[in-house]
Amino acid sequence: MDTYTDAVAETSHGVTVTLDVTAGAKRSSFPAGYNEWRKSIKCQIAAPAVGGKANRAITDLLAETFHVPRADVTIIAGNTSSSKTVAIAGISKSHALTCLNAAAA
Repeated sequence: MDTYTDAVAETSHGVTVTLDVTAGAKRSSFPAGYNEWRKSIKCQIAAPAVGGKANRAITDLLAETFHVPRADVTIIAGNTSSSKTVAIAGISKSHALTCLNAAAA
């Protein structure tokens, strides 16, 4: 399944992932679907979008999904937006897609 390919880009340090975030959801879920128009992976976070709580929850959830330390996950664009770009250091695009497909199953 190559559903998430367009949302993940390889960089010299790892990958970037484009997210479409819903904060204040009933429960946290990633990946929670795919937005074909925005070419982004849907991410639902239970934490509210107040005081950076949702952003911290996103980095925790992505670190767990991609099996990397929390310090390797950085929001590089969209800190105050529902559309975010997240950098994940130390992994390849193929590893990221494998982790996404396993988490979605």
